[in-house]
Amino acid sequence: MAELLKNLINDEFFEHLRIKTSISIPNFNYSKFINLVYDKDWEKRELKDRTKHIANSFHLALNEEYPKSIKKILSLLKEVKKEPLTKNGLGYLFFSEYVELFGLEYFEISMKAIEEITQLMSCEFSIRQFILRYEKETMEQMLKWSKHTNYHVRRLSSEGCRPRLPWAVAIPNFKKDPKLILPILENLKNDEYEFVRKSVANNLNDISKDNPEIVINIAKKWQGVSENTDWIIKHACRTLLKKADSEIYNIFGINDNPNYKLENFTISEPEVSIGGKLPFSFTLTNENNGSTNYRLEYVVYYLKANGKHSKKLFKIMDKELKSSESIEVKREQSFQNFTTRKHYKGLHKIGIVVNGKESDLISFEVV
Repeated sequence: MAELLKNLINDEFFEHLRIKTSISIPNFNYSKFINLVYDKDWEKRELKDRTKHIANSFHLALNEEYPKSIKKILSLLKEVKKEPLTKNGLGYLFFSEYVELFGLEYFEISMKAIEEITQLMSCEFSIRQFILRYEKETMEQMLKWSKHTNYHVRRLSSEGCRPRLPWAVAIPNFKKDPKLILPILENLKNDEYEFVRKSVANNLNDISKDNPEIVINIAKKWQGVSENTDWIIKHACRTLLKKADSEIYNIFGINDNPNYKLENFTISEPEVSIGGKLPFSFTLTNENNGSTNYRLEYVVYYLKANGKHSKKLFKIMDKELKSSESIEVKREQSFQNFTTRKHYKGLHKIGIVVNGKESDLISFEVV
C-alpha cells in the first residue's frame, strides 16, 4: 500500500529543515518551533492541516511582524533551493501556507514572495485568497507572470486562477465570467513546457463547465494553429466530449450519428470482488461508406450507499475506421477503493458508448 503523503512530513524532513534554518536564520528558535509542531494533535492531522500547522508554528517561533518574517522565510527558501528536494521535501509546502495565513494584508510584499516560492513549491492554492480579496490587482500580476522567464511562475498564472481548481476554494466570479483569465491563456497556449500547456487545458475544461460557449469559440479559434493548441483544445474539451456536445463533435470531426455494428459485448464474470477487476470486451464495425471517426467510451452505473446508481463515463479511445473495418476492444475496470471512490456491494451496470450513443447495459454484482 502506498505511503500516505502526510507521513512524508516526518523526522527526516524536520532534520533537513533544522539544518537549513541554522544556516539561513541563525537565531531561529528551533526548539520552540519543533515543540509547537509535535503537539497532541500532530498524528491525526492530514496533509493540508500539517503544512498549515507548520506555518503557524514557524510564525510563532519567529515572533515577528510579517514584513520582517517573510524576509527570513525567503532567506530559508534560497538555502533550500540550493539542492534538489527529495520526496520528504513535501513539508516545504508550508512556505505558501505562510503567505496565505499571514500575508493577505501585504499585497505587494506577498506577490514578490509568491513569485519566488512557487518556483520551489506551487502557490496555486494560496494565490486564490489574493484573487478573492484583490481580484483586479492579482489578475494584473498573473497576466505579467504569464510572460515570466520561469515556467513554474507561468504555470501558476494559469493554474492559480482556474475557476474550479480541485481541492481548492472556488472562484465564483470566474465561474460566472472568466474574461480576466482568457488573456493569460492566450499568452500560454504555445508555451514550450507541456506542464504549462496542460494547466491551460485544465483551466479551459473548468471554464467549459459553466461557460461552454466560450470554450467552443476558443476551440474553433485555436484549432490548427499549432500542434500545441490542437492538443490543448482536445484536452480542454473532454467534459464537453463526454456530454457528446454536437458542436464539439463537429469541431473534432466526430459523426454524432454514424452507422456501426456493436457486437459480442460481454463481461468475463457476473461478479467482481471489491478490490478486483471486471474484464469486458466488444467488437465494433464501421458500416458507413467511407472512413469514420469514432469516440469509444464505457459507462459504469455504480451502486451508492443510498441504493441509487451514479453514472461514470470512461474514455477508451478515439479511432478512425475505414469502411467495413472492425476493431476488437478488451478492457478491464478496477473496483479498488480510493479516497475519491468507495464501492458498495450489490447490482452494478456497464455499457459501451459509441459517439455518444449508449449500448444496452450488462448487469453484474459487486461482492
